[in-house]
Amino acid sequence: MQYNPGWNSSSVNLLHVRAQGPRDSLHYVWSSIGAPAVLLVATQSPRSSLAIDWPRLLSPSPAGAIRIDPPSSVVYATAVVFTKVFESSEATPSGELFYPPYDLSEFSWDSLNHTLNHTALTAELSGVPTTDPGGAFANGSLAFRVTAYESPGRAERLPSLLHTADSSQLEFVLAGVSPRANSSQFVLEVATVEESGWARTLRSERSIDDEYTPTIFEVLSLVSEPQNSSSTLSFLQWKATAYGSRSPRREDGIRCRAQGLQEANGTLPGSTIVRAFFGGSSPSVSAINVTFGGEEGRVYQERRYLSWSVLLGFGQPPRDSFSPLVISIMAVALGTPLAMLLLGTCLVLLAQRKRYSEYEPIN
Repeated sequence: MQYNPGWNSSSVNLLHVRAQGPRDSLHYVWSSIGAPAVLLVATQSPRSSLAIDWPRLLSPSPAGAIRIDPPSSVVYATAVVFTKVFESSEATPSGELFYPPYDLSEFSWDSLNHTLNHTALTAELSGVPTTDPGGAFANGSLAFRVTAYESPGRAERLPSLLHTADSSQLEFVLAGVSPRANSSQFVLEVATVEESGWARTLRSERSIDDEYTPTIFEVLSLVSEPQNSSSTLSFLQWKATAYGSRSPRREDGIRCRAQGLQEANGTLPGSTIVRAFFGGSSPSVSAINVTFGGEEGRVYQERRYLSWSVLLGFGQPPRDSFSPLVISIMAVALGTPLAMLLLGTCLVLLAQRKRYSEYEPIN
């Protein structure tokens, strides 16, 4: 992990996470310069490095300020930008009421260096609006918590996402922010950027196994696929739930829905690192809304806390499988009735044979 590599000031936030393999390397670049975003770059060189032209990056025209050396080693690049947070009240006779959105490119962010943990590979971007006329953020904040991984495993806290060694987890947190309605629901707008020729697809998978996330049977994935191909280049993956507690439990669940995946080509999101890397090209841009609340909207009203976790990475998203414990339970549950049925059938046949054998044959 590198914080603001090549720059001595902590007035801006840029975090570089690099995963090196024997024949390739992966780069994650997180930043809150403009709208908070993460740049993901895969290279076919184990020695590829991040190069930043800081004066250009902080100028009004940052195109070309971020690159990967050598440029020829880059095989794939994409970015995820968290652009806005919307808030609405429950439906009224005149329809749903939307309040002015929170534009995340106009937030003031704390120094990420204060939360950076090189041992746990974690960091946190926390911010508030630069102008807050209603005082909603007087006692609260919005945060993005980043976790990188060195080995495959599963997150300890709900929703216990399964991760690989080259993926990262992001947790979106609203804490202490005053809602503007009695039953508010919040919507996070997420934009994706990548070179033309690739398209984003939203997948939904359901499973009867809720061992690690009780009562949640749906996993959603926003994947990037080349046109005319079924191979997956990158993904965002999350469970269909958010939580209303710092120590989440099943009963703290808040409904989570994804909707409105649309192409937004022609306009880059307001993230400086995205314009610094993709500026000058014509990338593909798409956006999706992730909604928290609805029927459980009062959970946030009561607790003033909301957290949503999403996994980001390259290639195919991880897929859960039944653990040995669940397989054993299913084997017992299905095998015991079958064994009893077979045993009962055998006993009935034996009893019938014994009853008929007590009589002497008639000549």
